[in-house]
Amino acid sequence: IKKKFYKQLGEICQPDTILASNTSSFPIGHLADASGRPDKVVGLHFFNPVQLMNLCEVVKADKTSSETMQTAMDFANQVKRHPVSCKDTPGFVVNRLLVPYIAQALSMYDRGEASVEDIDAAMMRGAGHPMGPFHLADYIGHDTIHAIITGWKDMFPDEPAFIMPKCLDDLVAKGHLGRKTGQGFYKWEGNKKL
Repeated sequence: IKKKFYKQLGEICQPDTILASNTSSFPIGHLADASGRPDKVVGLHFFNPVQLMNLCEVVKADKTSSETMQTAMDFANQVKRHPVSCKDTPGFVVNRLLVPYIAQALSMYDRGEASVEDIDAAMMRGAGHPMGPFHLADYIGHDTIHAIITGWKDMFPDEPAFIMPKCLDDLVAKGHLGRKTGQGFYKWEGNKKL
């Protein structure tokens, strides 16, 4: 769907129009190639909740021009976000580190090495994270994390960081998607972990 959409955008937009995507799990280069104007396509990945998170990853595909990158960096600054630039790697910077981190925590739980609560407490108290990986996974949504890992595994089958924890498969199969369904590793009432 996204490639078809970017092909259509490339055909109907003015030649100097920059096309940007907020995706974090689909390669910007695929959209750039589909557009027919790969030098004018860039990733602008904002974080949720957008009104609170001031980071914007500005993603350069192989053919993104330096002028397009600079315009995108300037735009992020104009909308009061701190831009960081990176190449078109799976998950860019944050999710490339965050999703495997969550998967490793869930795998520790699968192996019986520590409890959900102890892993969360360890990462909060020992690493200074505002929430542990299970709390965060519940907050993001297990279906979302599952879809990201599945997509990355399909595109990069030899990447050892992209693993699918059994407990994640199980939760998604049961429809326990975390905060959005009220049940994941924790019970939820709206946005509040019980």
